[in-house]
Amino acid sequence: MSTSTPEAVKKLLENMQTDLRSLSMECKKKFPPVKEAAESGIVKIKTIAARNTDILASLKENSSEVVQPFLMGCGTKEPKITQLCLAAVQRLMTHEVVSEAAAGNIINMLWQLMENGLEELKLLQTVLVLLTTNTVVHDEILSKAIVLCFRLHFTKDNITNNTAAATVRQVVTVVFERMVAEDERFKGIVEQPTPVQGNTNRRSVSTLRPSAKDAYMLFQDLCQLVNADAPYWLVGMTEMTRTFGLELLESVLNDFPGVFLQHQEFSFLLKERVCPLVIKLFSPNIKFRQGSSSAASPAPVEKPYFPICMRLLRVVSVLIKHFYSLLVTECEIFLSLLVKFLDGEKPQWLRAVAVESVHRLCVQPHLLRSFCQSYDMKQHSTKVFRDIVNALGSFIQSLFIVPNTGNPAATNAPAGGSGSGAQAAAQGGPGAGGQGGSLITQAAFEYRGTWIPLMTVSVQGSAKATYLEMLDKVEPPSIPEGYAMSVAFSALLDLVRGITSMIERELAKEEEEVAVRREANPDQNAQAEPEAHLVWEEMVSACWCGLLAALSLLLDASTDETATESILKAELTMASLCGRLGLVTPRDAFITAICKASLPPHYALTVLSSNATNLNNKAYSIQGQTVQIISPSSESHQQVVAVGQPLTVQPQGTVVLTAKNIQCMRTLLNLAHCHGAVLGTSWQLVLATLQHLVWILGLKPGVGGALKPGRAVEGPSTVLTTAVMTDLPFISNILSRLFESSQYLDDVSLHHLINALCSLSLEAMEMAYGTNKEPSLFAVAKLLETGLVNMDRIEILWRPLAGHLLEKVCQHPNARMREWGAEAVTALIKAGLAYKHNPPLAQNQRLQLLLLNPLKELSNVLHADIRQKQLESVLQILQSQGDSLGPGWPLVLGVIGAIRNDQGESLIRTAFQCLQLVVTDFLPTMPCMCLQIVVDVAGSFGLQNQELNISLTSIGLLWNISDYFFQRGEAITQDLEREEAALQKQAREKGEPLNRPFHPAPPFDCLWLCLYAKLGQLCVDPRPAVRKSAGQTMFSTIAAHGTLLQQSTWHIVVWKVLFHLLDCVRKSSTTADKEKIESGGGNILIHHSRDTAEKQWAETWVLTLAGVARIFNTRRYLLQQLGDFFKAWEVLLDHIQSAALSKNNEVSLAALKSFQEILQIGTPVKDSAMPTEALALAVMGVPPVLIDPLSASGPGRHLLRSDSMLERLTRYNGAELQAPPQGEESALEDAALWWSAWNTWYRTGTDSTRPPSGGTGTDRPSFVPSQPFLTALVQIVPALYQHIETGFSMEDLRKLGVILHGAVSIPISSDASPFILPSYTEAVLTSLQEAVLTALDVLQKAICVGPESLQVMYPAIFEQLLLFVEFSCKPPQYGKLETKHVANAKYNQAEWVALNYVPFAERSLEVVVDQYQKTACHKAVINEKVLQNIIKTLRMPLGLKYACPSESTWKLAVSSLLKVLSIGLPVARQHASSGMFETMWPELANAFEDFLFTKSTPPDNVSIQEFQKNEAIDVEVVQLISTEILPFANFIPKDFVGQIMTMLNKGSIHSQSSSFTEAEIDVRMREEFSKVCFETLLQFSFSNKVSTPQEGYISRMALSVLLKRSQDVLRRYVDDERLSGRCPLPRQQVTEIIFVLKAISTLMDSLKKTQPENVDGTTWAQVIALYPTLVECITCSSSEVSSALKEALGPFKDFMQPPVSRVQNGES
Repeated sequence: MSTSTPEAVKKLLENMQTDLRSLSMECKKKFPPVKEAAESGIVKIKTIAARNTDILASLKENSSEVVQPFLMGCGTKEPKITQLCLAAVQRLMTHEVVSEAAAGNIINMLWQLMENGLEELKLLQTVLVLLTTNTVVHDEILSKAIVLCFRLHFTKDNITNNTAAATVRQVVTVVFERMVAEDERFKGIVEQPTPVQGNTNRRSVSTLRPSAKDAYMLFQDLCQLVNADAPYWLVGMTEMTRTFGLELLESVLNDFPGVFLQHQEFSFLLKERVCPLVIKLFSPNIKFRQGSSSAASPAPVEKPYFPICMRLLRVVSVLIKHFYSLLVTECEIFLSLLVKFLDGEKPQWLRAVAVESVHRLCVQPHLLRSFCQSYDMKQHSTKVFRDIVNALGSFIQSLFIVPNTGNPAATNAPAGGSGSGAQAAAQGGPGAGGQGGSLITQAAFEYRGTWIPLMTVSVQGSAKATYLEMLDKVEPPSIPEGYAMSVAFSALLDLVRGITSMIERELAKEEEEVAVRREANPDQNAQAEPEAHLVWEEMVSACWCGLLAALSLLLDASTDETATESILKAELTMASLCGRLGLVTPRDAFITAICKASLPPHYALTVLSSNATNLNNKAYSIQGQTVQIISPSSESHQQVVAVGQPLTVQPQGTVVLTAKNIQCMRTLLNLAHCHGAVLGTSWQLVLATLQHLVWILGLKPGVGGALKPGRAVEGPSTVLTTAVMTDLPFISNILSRLFESSQYLDDVSLHHLINALCSLSLEAMEMAYGTNKEPSLFAVAKLLETGLVNMDRIEILWRPLAGHLLEKVCQHPNARMREWGAEAVTALIKAGLAYKHNPPLAQNQRLQLLLLNPLKELSNVLHADIRQKQLESVLQILQSQGDSLGPGWPLVLGVIGAIRNDQGESLIRTAFQCLQLVVTDFLPTMPCMCLQIVVDVAGSFGLQNQELNISLTSIGLLWNISDYFFQRGEAITQDLEREEAALQKQAREKGEPLNRPFHPAPPFDCLWLCLYAKLGQLCVDPRPAVRKSAGQTMFSTIAAHGTLLQQSTWHIVVWKVLFHLLDCVRKSSTTADKEKIESGGGNILIHHSRDTAEKQWAETWVLTLAGVARIFNTRRYLLQQLGDFFKAWEVLLDHIQSAALSKNNEVSLAALKSFQEILQIGTPVKDSAMPTEALALAVMGVPPVLIDPLSASGPGRHLLRSDSMLERLTRYNGAELQAPPQGEESALEDAALWWSAWNTWYRTGTDSTRPPSGGTGTDRPSFVPSQPFLTALVQIVPALYQHIETGFSMEDLRKLGVILHGAVSIPISSDASPFILPSYTEAVLTSLQEAVLTALDVLQKAICVGPESLQVMYPAIFEQLLLFVEFSCKPPQYGKLETKHVANAKYNQAEWVALNYVPFAERSLEVVVDQYQKTACHKAVINEKVLQNIIKTLRMPLGLKYACPSESTWKLAVSSLLKVLSIGLPVARQHASSGMFETMWPELANAFEDFLFTKSTPPDNVSIQEFQKNEAIDVEVVQLISTEILPFANFIPKDFVGQIMTMLNKGSIHSQSSSFTEAEIDVRMREEFSKVCFETLLQFSFSNKVSTPQEGYISRMALSVLLKRSQDVLRRYVDDERLSGRCPLPRQQVTEIIFVLKAISTLMDSLKKTQPENVDGTTWAQVIALYPTLVECITCSSSEVSSALKEALGPFKDFMQPPVSRVQNGES
């Protein structure tokens, strides 16, 4: 009921009057003044009531008077009166009719009562009513009222004390409420606050309004009092306690935070007074260390005092909660202190209270965020938030490590006690009694023997404190065991829950906003503000280490399922949050913790341990508090639910899983299932752990990759309790669901999942190496499962998925692992091809190829089982999807063709069956672009070396394919050209050149080129059978289908196919092995001509070269139209040359045959025959005009134009009558070709005939060309010469000569000699020698008919022939090679046999003579001294005479000399003046000398007839001298004539030869010869016809020689006769003397007939000198000599006449 209604007012007046009346009654006797006052008061009230309408207002005005009687009544100190008065005063107060003055009076009166200790409770009541009902009391009066209450609080009476305390609290609250109300009233009015001027006058705070001023003064004094200082405003205080002061401060701060935040003055008080105060009061707690003092009395300040300490912490909690923003620095200090109080060294009660305070902070996530922003994120600031979390963690650790000293009883016990003591302590928990049952029934933590029970301390999310509320306790309470742990545990959980829910809420809100913004502006990339993120990240970064350390420890120690669940949930939410914020390290750390907890203790799992090591290495020493990541303890009291095998490389016995492990595993599954999207790289940890758990639980993969409980494969080692058995299907189900749910993950997360599975699989594979233990197939199975459920977006995960399965799993040595890999790949491919994609595969070529690609990649795997699986899949795919493969064909064909030689026959056979199927059934259905691949694949089957039959069959397939091309040519061409156009367009758009083999050629031609290229590869296969088959096929296809190719393609055929093949064959042949191959395997015998690889390759080389040459021949007209025919020709010639120079006779000979073929030479055509081609042309009715003018030029030319009309007209039944353009250019080009051929021939000849250098005769040279080869080489010359004669120069002739000479010089191997030399005795030329002479003959004839310029070559030809002539006596040396005479050679030894060069030399000599007869008068022949050279050459056989290898030689030499001289001498005489022949004469003289007086003796077995024949030859020579030389002495040099004379002189006297027997003497003396010599001498001694002085000179000379000779013979005879005594002299000497005597008589006759003036004096002197000698001969005994002597002496009578006077004589 309101106090202002009329009824209430009326009641008030009545009550007042009643009260006054009662008062006057009471005071009537004892206190008359009071009585009077009361009565006058009644009058006063009545008056007021009568006069005023507003009775209350006037009452208030007069309230001092109205109250006066009551105050006086109180003054009586009479209890009854006092009580009555106080009640009356209270009534006035409640009606708010007390003015300020009256209130003052009332307070003063109450003060007196207080001082007298009267009605204390009533006093308090009155004060309270006064202050609460109205606001009239201010300043000193208010302070006095408050002091009054304080003083009553400190009375001896307990009730009074407590009531006063309550009153004080209420009064303080009232003061502040007034201020709040006042602020509310003035809210709208903005005042200009005057700046606060320091703290000059503490009593008057001028800027504050009245109520505010009161509140300010009151709060200031409270601080003073707590600080034990004198108050400024609360005058009259006598005593005060700190605890009470702190409580009051706390209540003000807690209830009126707005006051301090809105008013600067109050904020100032907080900063300047409260905070320093708190810090000061904290100091004993900070400095105190437990154990320094035992007594717990409050006396020494140094020791922490529970009541104060606890209240201080409450104040701090309030300060932090409300004024954090004002007191940033101060709060930093408070929080740091708070953290310090958790130290293990502080008393238990202090730590408990501190933990409660920390818990209070932990339930305020927003506050924590502020800490983080203000401290942790600032530089140079304490990391407060981190420290709080870490302190909590350290606190929890310390509880486990430090022995529990909570109850005083345990304080004195040794730390931990002995083993049994610790055990007892552990069992002393609530469950200690029931030892039969489970050991621990209560929720608790246990770690390394420390057992800590867990109590419920507060509801989740609220920090309900126990010890912070114990305001009545003075002594520190004993803290029950486990309390601190429980609070800390709750604090941790609340912290995690608060932070994560706050950040996740904000994240969700932010994502919504971003989404909304994106919708509004889709163009802009809406980003979140980084500020918020930084704070969240910092919060997580600051707290995760501490949290993780504490949670891991708790998880390890937890024995209660619920607690475990809470811890796991905390770790899971933290992991997920870190994942969402992208903080990888913390995320992984939390996940690692869960993973470790899932596995048995100390389980070696590298992923986790490496992760943990990283964490440990990060040494979380935080502001001096080391947070260890405690390793799990092993002796946990968990219930074992499973025993199984660890998944390790070495078997290590068994491991056990506990219920807690399974619980953690479920959390892990939950994490993966619900938060898969944020796991990222941690998938690896999660999956690795799951894999190990699955292994331990014995789950094995089944079809499609789902895991099923396997049979106990490992024997009895896996033991599962029923509890787990029932769980297994559930676990297996969740596992499958986990991977099924991968279809809801975004692409990035899915990739993380796949990557993790892959690396897991890698580990499993690592383990499976080298053991036959069953591998863990978890990862492979799950990859398959993930692939199958994500088939709709298979494209994004296909590469890593297939890549891993292919590169790693399918190549694993462990068969089971491999088999699963292949199973997974092929299952995925088949599923992928069968899946109804959108768009369908047919339209999504890329996807189809992507899916088929791994099938191809499987080909790189070496294991046969994988390939088998692959080929089976190919077969299935061909059968099911064969028609729709389309663009997939290349891949499928690639798989079929990916055969390797190490794969064994069966695989190759399977693959080949696939290929045969494709070639027979699918060629028409596949895109034309794939035909090339079919060719390649067929080729690769040809190249495999496991199965020869398959190789040969595949060459057959290639022939079939070529037929298919031929038949379907047009269709294929069109398709390919369409395709080509499309490709070119693409290439143009990309700006790249078109990348296709054989590019510029048309596509259809390219197909052929690929076919040829493949066959070309097969032509160089290591197996001869394959090479042969391929070579024949290749040249046949080119011959049969070459017409389809375009001209430009021929260019490629020539260069890229034919020449490339020749290069390869040449290379292989030259490097082939020369080892003998024993047999061809089995019982096949190999012919000796093929018994080494080299010989087999030789056959290939021969085939190839012949094939190419044939193509050049048959297609010359076509090839010549190509631009670089000349270059091609050169290359071909180069090949021919290198083959010709190869060290294999078969190859080299064949090369020359090919050379002949491209020159179109069969066997050399004989001059007599008309060229067959010309004949044939004539027969065909082609007019002669058509015959190539170039080739028909020059008489005697063969028609050797290589692109002959005949062939051109007959080719293709007259289908291609296109002759190449004729004319000068063509002629020039042809000339170039032939000269190129000549150079090749020259190089070949030079290299093949060059003698080996170095080495002694014993070294066997590496190679000596065979005779047939050399013959063929030389046989090329005549034909080749026809083409090049116009430019043939002297230099060329010289080159030719060198080669011919070299060729002839080459010896033959003794094993070949029987074939070359039928027998030594026959004077036959070898075919080579014949060819050489033919070649020279052709040249000579050409020179003969050629122009003048050619004739200078005569001498060179003579020179060459003369070299050959020398061979008769001096066979040529081949290097330093020792050759044996053929008669001495043994056929079976590797020796070299010199050929019989005599027939050759003799034939050459005949040619020389023949030629000289024709050309003796040629200027060149004369100038080059040919005659001299001939003589010089003949000197050798003439000189050797009997020593010649063959008798015929010197005879031929003589006859040749005679013939040559008969022609040459007249020429020489004719040119005597020119001096051209000067050097010839001595040469000729020597020749005569050497021959007539040879140093060699005739062989003993020469018959008389032979000897006489030989003598006849000598005579012939002398006759030549007498007829051809001496008669023309005047044209001949004197010296020469002298030499001749001397020679005749020598010949005219018998030389003595002791070697003859008596019987032969008469014949062998060459009497006839001597006679002729003598006669010749005589004949020229004196001639009547002295026509020239020269002739006379010859006569005189001859005479002098003759006389000298006679004298010598006679003297010798006389001497010998005298010595011989009775023995007759030798017949020859007798004959000689007889001859001389006859000669003398003949001479005498001649002198008689001669004119005396013709004979000079010396001659006479010599004649007369003979006389005495003749006289001495008279004593001889021989009658023959005597008769001759008689004849000789006779003519001397003519000289016997008297001497005539000289003067007369002179005068006459």
